[in-house]
Amino acid sequence: MREILPVLNGWYAAGAPFGLATVVAVHGSAPRAPGAAMAVGPGGEVVGSVSGGCVEGAVFELAQEVLADGTARPATFGYSDDDAFAVGLTCGGELTLLVRPVTPDLDPSFGAVARSVAAGEPVIVATVTDGPAPPGAVLAVWPDRTAGTLGSGGLDAAVTADARGGLALGATGLRHYGPHGRRREDAVSVFLQSFAPPPRMLVFGAIDYAAAVARIGDFLGYRVTVCDARPAFATPARFPAGVEVVVDWPHRYLGGTRTDGRTVICVLTHDPKFDVPLLAAALRRPAAYVGAMGSRRTHDERRALLLEAGVTDAELSRLRSPVGLDLGARTPEEVAVSVAAEIVALRWGGSGAPLTATTGPVHPPAGGRSPPAR
Repeated sequence: MREILPVLNGWYAAGAPFGLATVVAVHGSAPRAPGAAMAVGPGGEVVGSVSGGCVEGAVFELAQEVLADGTARPATFGYSDDDAFAVGLTCGGELTLLVRPVTPDLDPSFGAVARSVAAGEPVIVATVTDGPAPPGAVLAVWPDRTAGTLGSGGLDAAVTADARGGLALGATGLRHYGPHGRRREDAVSVFLQSFAPPPRMLVFGAIDYAAAVARIGDFLGYRVTVCDARPAFATPARFPAGVEVVVDWPHRYLGGTRTDGRTVICVLTHDPKFDVPLLAAALRRPAAYVGAMGSRRTHDERRALLLEAGVTDAELSRLRSPVGLDLGARTPEEVAVSVAAEIVALRWGGSGAPLTATTGPVHPPAGGRSPPAR
């Protein structure tokens, strides 16, 4: 979708209607992931792909029909046992698409979304794919605003909350709701497409705790990198598949790595020659979370060394040390849960207290919840 968006925005700005087909679900082996898109524009011009060639002809016809009648519709394509050359996927998988018409009248937020994507501003586009809600209805969700509607205030509110959670992790996928937004119902299917890259988790120190933290970071949707200056420890075999492993001095690697307000930095080396230059750099750059492992004595010694290195009290106030919430964790896996819990609580303003001791909504708006009951 990102690749074809400049062309689509040109059509949109010119007021030229186009049919947009988006992969919203994949089952089994399929050539494209959710979010892949193909569009049919003026004069039958085609951009993008939803299957690498298997079903594009049929999608072209569907897009023409959608443009003619102005009604969005889902479509599913799968493997045909009777005729492998029929409209289907010879790889044996199944794709579900939503094909919808796009015009300034039908989707007033499309231009704003395109501008945000071009500027690197995170946004999620939520689209009704099925159920008793307007088919193809669109709600665009930014961290600080929304545009459009899915046809119900309750549905808009529920999807906005979920979209902002997904935006923090760059998540794309189908969600299911009741007609008025109840999450325990599945009458309405809504496709949430994120235009934000997954946030980074940078784990420094290739120890056993790092493997557990990397695993839970990957599970939470982070793009995880483990860095250590010691080649004997920083080996891919010691970490989950999909986790990047880098051999480099931690502060040097961080110096050449872009971070932003969603980046999580976990320092697990508890060795001053690594920790001090690394944390001095980490505390002076954008990051959502900077945590360092070690005992309280280690923390006090490390704090003194950081002050000697010129780190200010204001910068030190960002440091989460000792790392994690007080769960009584002992094993590497339990410590990883403690660290993940602190990251989530810090992101959403959670207190870390048991829900039995708090009041108000279980899922409050970003920024905090009610204080513990007295």
